[in-house]
Amino acid sequence: MNAAEVAPKAYQAVLGLEKYVQANVDHTVLELVKLRASVLNGCAYCVDMHSRDALANGESSRRLFAVSAWRESSLFDERERATLALTDAVTRLGEHGVPDDVWEAAAKVWSEKELADLVVAIATINVWNRLAVTMRAETPAEV
Repeated sequence: MNAAEVAPKAYQAVLGLEKYVQANVDHTVLELVKLRASVLNGCAYCVDMHSRDALANGESSRRLFAVSAWRESSLFDERERATLALTDAVTRLGEHGVPDDVWEAAAKVWSEKELADLVVAIATINVWNRLAVTMRAETPAEV
């Protein structure tokens, strides 16, 4: 199913969020957020798209591969690590919400506005992932 065709107003609403985060979140950080959430959600379509986008924007393949094991990697700085931890917590949101230590680490390295924008970015990629996985979006076959 193609949400853009079947429910164009809903698709446009999510696209509005996407445009907002594109304009307000650092692009390197945003691609890490998108890739990490997509890996956690098992969204092959989005993993493929965001890996290609990040590579095209100059991200290294080493860092992209390391996103799946970011806690054990030394390739990410303090802000990126706090962002990846927050992405994990928001994507896997449990009954107790985001752990205080994760929130505090993110709040230490991001301003209140930046942190709000990061949460919106994480929520947005989770919406995209859920649409793509549920509607069975297919990864392009080209290599």
